[in-house]
Amino acid sequence: MSDVRAGAAWFKSSYSRPNSDCVEAVHLSNGAVGVRDSKNPAGPALLFEGAAWDEFLADVRGGAFDR
Repeated sequence: MSDVRAGAAWFKSSYSRPNSDCVEAVHLSNGAVGVRDSKNPAGPALLFEGAAWDEFLADVRGGAFDR
């Protein structure tokens, strides 16, 4: 994952405030998605297959995690 962090174009959600702590994501050339903590960009990152990430986003948008 260290090679991914070096040249990757990480981004935060458009719903995030500019200086707030949140997660960052990156779309990789192989279709995978990396996710990391914005407070610790040199720390560990999670890597998801593209299909798993798409399913997660569909669940979020569908309210699966609403309280």
